[in-house]
Amino acid sequence: MKLISVQENLKKGLLIVSHGTGKNINLPILNNILIKAYQNTIELISTNLEIGIIHKLRGKVEEDGEFTVDAKIITEYVNLLPSENVEIEEVDGELKIECDNFKTKVKGESAKEFPLIPTVAQDNYYSCSVGELKKALNSVAFAVSNSENRIELSGVLFNFEDDRLTLVATDSYRLAEKSIAVKANNNFNNQKLIVPARTVQEVLRILSNYNSEDLNFEVNGEVKISISDNQILFTIDSVELVSRLINGQYPDYKQIIPDKSKTEITTSKQNLSRAVKAVAIFSKTGINDVSLEFKNNKIIISASSGQSGESRVDVDAEITGIDNEVAINYRYLVDGLNNITSDKVKLSVVSNNTPCVLTADKDDDYLYVVMPIRQ
Repeated sequence: MKLISVQENLKKGLLIVSHGTGKNINLPILNNILIKAYQNTIELISTNLEIGIIHKLRGKVEEDGEFTVDAKIITEYVNLLPSENVEIEEVDGELKIECDNFKTKVKGESAKEFPLIPTVAQDNYYSCSVGELKKALNSVAFAVSNSENRIELSGVLFNFEDDRLTLVATDSYRLAEKSIAVKANNNFNNQKLIVPARTVQEVLRILSNYNSEDLNFEVNGEVKISISDNQILFTIDSVELVSRLINGQYPDYKQIIPDKSKTEITTSKQNLSRAVKAVAIFSKTGINDVSLEFKNNKIIISASSGQSGESRVDVDAEITGIDNEVAINYRYLVDGLNNITSDKVKLSVVSNNTPCVLTADKDDDYLYVVMPIRQ
């Protein structure tokens, strides 16, 4: 194997795929990146057996071949090379790297033991905007459960219905739902699938890597999503990320969302967020409780702790319906507020024992539900 590529391209490619490696005592080759050169195509590949990342690299192939080297070593080394052409050649079980006056040999392993990356047919796929998908994933991923007790909650629900993709995540204490437009370039029926949280984070990292360098890519770029029986493939520019899906039935989350409210509160997102954070300093450690009372067009936010003291802030609001109150974990409430882009937010409350619904004042695409702290 012998190839030539620009240091900048190689650096970017290694950065993308290096996060897909995995540590496995029984299969140490998972620490490596596979470099494939064939028919003037260069591929960098990594996998941890659950996720596989393939990045096609621009460059010149002088001799076909494939070889694997430690991801950490080659990524760190290439990062330090000057912005010149990098020549890479496999010679007698070592990778010879030359760039300007830098010359090195990296020990590696044959590609024979490297696991195969599952293939997903790309004839049928959904497509959506890079920027829209990035915002949508960010607005729900934080609510995924960290517990493995209910495996179906450890991922994000992707619900494809006609020209909409609805993303849902919950840890049983709060729930986030976001809907975006998609194009169905396929013959698929409507379908639901659960994508692991790790996969979602990797997709976000790849999207962010592109967006930081090319803002136009976020506006005009497109993500293609292809699905097989138990795999999902995200194609982003020259990167392919394939992942297993979580087997399981996502709960019917619609049942916990109140279909009516007794009190509706509209207020400034910034004012509410600042007040909650200030009062929360005096919440009980480990409980993180703040009380919200709604009456006379005011939100009265308060908290008290035997150790730190007590605090209260009144926030102006437009309130319709009955006087009401609820106790909430402030961290959950702030998470929801952080993911609403409008200046005004709306809280819908039934009682202090019923989930609260938080939405943007004039946007139905994002919905956030938080369970109250039962007094």
